[in-house]
Order: sequence, then C-alpha cells, then structure tokens
Amino acid sequence: MTKGLTVQQSGSAKAWRVDAPEEADYAHWRKLYQGYADFYRREMPDANAERVWSWIMDPDHEVNGLLVRDEDGVPVGLAHYRPFARPLTATTGGFLDDLFVDPRLRGTGAVDALFDALRQITAERGWSVLRWITMDDNYRARGKYDQVAQQTKWVTYDMAPPA
Repeated sequence: MTKGLTVQQSGSAKAWRVDAPEEADYAHWRKLYQGYADFYRREMPDANAERVWSWIMDPDHEVNGLLVRDEDGVPVGLAHYRPFARPLTATTGGFLDDLFVDPRLRGTGAVDALFDALRQITAERGWSVLRWITMDDNYRARGKYDQVAQQTKWVTYDMAPPA
C-alpha cells in the first residue's frame, strides 16, 4: 500500500503538487509541524516529532502523511491521516489528524490541493467518510471546512487513563 500519492492542482494563481513525504523532507516537515503545534499551543519536543515522522515513513504504520509543495517543490503544508473502523456502519473511514499550511500561503489554494488529494485517497481506499476535528474558535479554518465538508452534531470527549 502506498503512503501517499501525487496530485497536481491548479486553477488558482499557483500550481500545487501534493505527494507523500520523503526522508529528505524532514526539515521542512518539522518546521511545518512545529507551526501546527504552536497554533494549538502545544509542546512539540524533538522526540515526539521524530516519532511521528517515523510513523509517516513506515509503510506498515497506520499514519500517513501528505505534503503540498510549491512550484519549486518546497513543502508549504502538511496533512496526517489514517483509517479508522466504523462498527455501526461496518465500514472504514479516514481520520484527518493534522492539517497545516504556512500562514503566509493561506488563501492561495494550497489547502484546496490537500483536500483534493484527501478526497481522492478517501475514494481510492473505499472509505465511507473523511472526518476531522478542530477548535471551536478556529474560525478561518472552519470557513474553509464549511466549504468542503458538513459539520456534524457530535461532541468530542477525552478520557485520560488512570495515573
């Protein structure tokens, strides 16, 4: 099973390429992932980033990654996604864990290219849905999400294991 795909996306002022990260992309990916962590005010120690990167690089791990690249091939955004079982519908869905585009390039079509690739992956893998969560006050992103997906009525809870 491939860890990603290549999708050319144009139609905006820029042309974007979306594909799976390669080992040589680590420094760019790390900077983008740090930007994602900073946005959500989360620590991102090197050990955690290296673990996530190892998951993305491992073709047998459930976590997959995509990078959207500018016309020079430089990564400017990322997406991390994985399958999840949906017992009530007896299907498999896709879960988008992380999505981030360099703030200087928002509104240029880079995120649209990522969503186009994710939509294609969802179809190719026979997933019944692609699902994600975001912060309630992430208004700019939610404006885009409202264009490409339907907001659900589900409320999310987190339960910590015992100490």
